[in-house]
Amino acid sequence: MNQITRKVSLRGITDIMFDRYAGDNKTELSVEQKMYYAQDGKTLILPATNVMSFLSAQNTPSAPKRLLDSREYKKVAQALLGYIAISPLEIPITKSNKPIVFGGFNGEIYVHNSVARLEKGVPNPKIRPVIRTPWELNFTLTMFPNNEIKESLVKDMFDRGGIAIGLGTFRGVFGKFVVDKWE
Repeated sequence: MNQITRKVSLRGITDIMFDRYAGDNKTELSVEQKMYYAQDGKTLILPATNVMSFLSAQNTPSAPKRLLDSREYKKVAQALLGYIAISPLEIPITKSNKPIVFGGFNGEIYVHNSVARLEKGVPNPKIRPVIRTPWELNFTLTMFPNNEIKESLVKDMFDRGGIAIGLGTFRGVFGKFVVDKWE
């Protein structure tokens, strides 16, 4: 199998916000529980599935949905989902190449308070954790042979999508990034 493997480094250019889903709509998480943690319960990570959502989501903002023609983005998003793998599954969030370890809200990690408006103007208070820039993600991207997408398209989704969409929650405002390494 003639797969393509790239070492990828992303550097945050805006703070990144989190709002981890509890698994149902009734469970209230504390602000600390809204972040993603490694097995040690302290080191902050971003699940590889979140990067795949950035590349392939059709029901929320994604790079293909935002950047491609509405008649073609679904096919591209499905191809990205099918032919791309990201590892590790838990990507450490780093600063100056050192893992960020949660030790409380200390300025580097802070709490953002806002109010979203639901249908009919109903206020929906949101309290979410945010990591200040600069943050980094380093992972391996593997692209499997196919006739639907080329590496140049995948790279373009990261390059343009990093600015237009970003990662985390409230994408587009928070979580913007640039590609520092693709080798």
